[in-house]
Amino acid sequence: MPDRYDVVIAGAGPAGAQCARDLAERGYETLVLETEPEETFPAQSNKSTGGTFPSMMGSFGIPDDVVMNYTDSVVLESPSENFQLTQPGAVLEFADFKRYLVRDGRERGATYRFDARVSKPITEDGEVTGVRYGGDEEVYADIVVDATGPSAPLAKALGVSDLKRSKQAVGVEWEFEGVDLDCPGYADLTDAMMLRLDHDLAPGGYAWIFHTGADTAKVGLCFIQNQKYSPNADRIRIDDALTRWLDGDPRFADANRIETSQHRGSAHIQPPGALSTDGFMAVGDTVPSIDPLWGQGIDKCMKSGRAAAVTADRCFTGRMDTSAEEMTIYDTLWHRDVAPKAAVRLLMTHLLYYAPTERYDRLIRDLRRLSSDTLTAANGGNPLALARLFHAGDISLFRGFVAEHRDLIGELLPGPRWLLSE
Repeated sequence: MPDRYDVVIAGAGPAGAQCARDLAERGYETLVLETEPEETFPAQSNKSTGGTFPSMMGSFGIPDDVVMNYTDSVVLESPSENFQLTQPGAVLEFADFKRYLVRDGRERGATYRFDARVSKPITEDGEVTGVRYGGDEEVYADIVVDATGPSAPLAKALGVSDLKRSKQAVGVEWEFEGVDLDCPGYADLTDAMMLRLDHDLAPGGYAWIFHTGADTAKVGLCFIQNQKYSPNADRIRIDDALTRWLDGDPRFADANRIETSQHRGSAHIQPPGALSTDGFMAVGDTVPSIDPLWGQGIDKCMKSGRAAAVTADRCFTGRMDTSAEEMTIYDTLWHRDVAPKAAVRLLMTHLLYYAPTERYDRLIRDLRRLSSDTLTAANGGNPLALARLFHAGDISLFRGFVAEHRDLIGELLPGPRWLLSE
């Protein structure tokens, strides 16, 4: 008899592992195929900063013992200004978090196979019926889920994924001890997650310091390697950009890198194409689920895994129907629960990174004078709240942005074509 399950999931990251937890809890035969060997998992995929919020911890039952430090605030920083917002958070030990999801999924009934790299889907009459992995091994399922991240071997083969190299953001993070978290001239970063907007440090992106307890912190940066900020003649390697920041910032004058800790990753800052097809869904970073504006990914990935599990449950209930039409339940849930207002947030992201460095100082001053309710509304894409962050002097900025991003605006907001007129 062929090796068969109700659902096969490729990838044991937060999205795939959460999908498996939910499906196993509902009693479905669920198999997760993970590329890495179990003995070292997740050495190759320990790529997240691990910054998240209590809502994620509570919604998905994540225990305290995977948390490095609970934080009280988020600090936004520009070259000369800073703004501190009261916002409880948690900095996870990401490897422990991923191992917990696997362990808990197994306890609920999911099966895991490690050292099992998925290579391509198996199809019959154009419909997905299984996957090939580990060379020539095959496994069959009524529903297949791709949770492999940007590599997306299944989603690409099925025409679901269209991740563009030009939209890829790369990031690197190191952990340090001896960080001066309350350095004169800077905001106090004790029990805080700090994000810094500064093109001199991270061209077309941002840098961060996440306090992880005592005098230790996660320190990193990420950026989109686009021509506006990194022309070919001046393109800087991300490791060199991080080193330059470390060498010039007094907060790291006496800091020592924890040699065993290094996290690397990438995400695509673009709208998703398709999300599903017959008997198939793509979750997590396989379709860009990360919040493009502030880079939050864990909560989004977990929600996408849960949305896929809900969809599978609905397709299996009553008369089984895994047609493309029924699988669009996942698309609806994704746009409603995982990434609402995705188009607006993508435009906000590109506009934010399009602004020159000197404009960030004024943005931070504006944030300090506005109420927290206005800031929350602006972060959610409310037009009136966003308008309060702009000034008459930004007209030329808008004109330049529209001129350089006509295709993006047309793709995300196809209605107001007058925006694209000369």
